[in-house]
Amino acid sequence: MSRCAHLCLMADYNQWMNAKVYAAAASLPPGELQRERGAFFGSLLGTLNHVMAGDTLWLQRFAAHPAGFPLLAPIRAITPPTSLTQPLFDDFAAMQVHRHWLDQQIVDWTASITEADLDHLLDYRNSKGPNRRQFFGLLMHFFNHQTHHRGQASTLLSQAGINLGDTDLLFRIPNHL
Repeated sequence: MSRCAHLCLMADYNQWMNAKVYAAAASLPPGELQRERGAFFGSLLGTLNHVMAGDTLWLQRFAAHPAGFPLLAPIRAITPPTSLTQPLFDDFAAMQVHRHWLDQQIVDWTASITEADLDHLLDYRNSKGPNRRQFFGLLMHFFNHQTHHRGQASTLLSQAGINLGDTDLLFRIPNHL
């Protein structure tokens, strides 16, 4: 599998899993999304908010790639979060709609990335200062970060009595039998 094909697989997996997690979260009784559960970001809502804030910041950094990535134009227009814990939405339904939109942006954009784009060194700034890293490695971090925190969200949902069912990437890899 090429690196570009792997990125498309990861974008598909991200979209599939976020749809499952958000549907499960939406089924919780009032107050359960915000309930402190001892997670790194406290609640399920805090965890999902962190992932969305991180995704937004990374996508805005990726939009600065010399390729220009016209499909990231809508992402450039979003006011960046001031922190990885800044609440982005007051209403979970609006957050869910935005997550769906953001995931489609990721799927569409990822399909436009070329192999030549992946070896570029991307300059960006984070809270620790300036950085220059290989674009492909940053994309791997982007998807791994989502997976890591969705694992936490899955545990929080389990604590609330909700089973997400199958969550393995294996279910998104085509079977060539």
